[in-house]
Amino acid sequence: MNSGQRFSILMFGLFLSLLLVPILTQAETVYRLDFSKQKNGNAADWFAKNDFKFQNDGDEIKARFENGKLLLEIDDDINGLITKEVRIEGATKVRIEWGVNRYLKEANWENGVLREAIGFIVSFGDEKISSGSFVVPNVPYFIVIFLGQHAIEGKAYLGKYYKKGGRYFCSPCGSKPGQTVVTEFNLAETFKNQFKKSTVPFISGFSFEIDARDTDGNSQVFIKSISFISP
Repeated sequence: MNSGQRFSILMFGLFLSLLLVPILTQAETVYRLDFSKQKNGNAADWFAKNDFKFQNDGDEIKARFENGKLLLEIDDDINGLITKEVRIEGATKVRIEWGVNRYLKEANWENGVLREAIGFIVSFGDEKISSGSFVVPNVPYFIVIFLGQHAIEGKAYLGKYYKKGGRYFCSPCGSKPGQTVVTEFNLAETFKNQFKKSTVPFISGFSFEIDARDTDGNSQVFIKSISFISP
């Protein structure tokens, strides 16, 4: 074999190896909340300026910015939400940098105490799905991601209501108090698998939720950033 043939074989092998390299697509952030540059102080004005709404006992959540983090704290057994309506299209994942300083001691999803120091609710589309009760309003499909100590990671939990349109996931589970964790959750894949759908509606809203009913109602959590990502 002469040098020209060897060179041709080498170049052909290089060409094949390039074909076998997977094409990597760069993730794009389509919507982001970053609290790292917020000045220390009460967060109520910021929520108002950015069109968030306090629902249920949401106005009893003590919200403030501290050292580049949004702190949410309660000292009573409330169920509060801080909610924002949006229209986010094309996002397939959510990435949250957050943590829990004080967990709700009694919360235990494996034992049926379905409470969380912090849950992040993502709503999909505008079709209202039955809550399963005449006295509880129907809402769009939703997925809740929460931080907990007594739950199984990857397990889809059902609440008392919204069994057709709601799912709850602990991710990650068992983080230590004060520890910053990063949750990267595949919303599109989970939506399709859990609700048996071939397509995923746009993201129509998200909420911070603290549900401390039936507990000592004493928790503190923090969020550094939230990013909705495509693909």
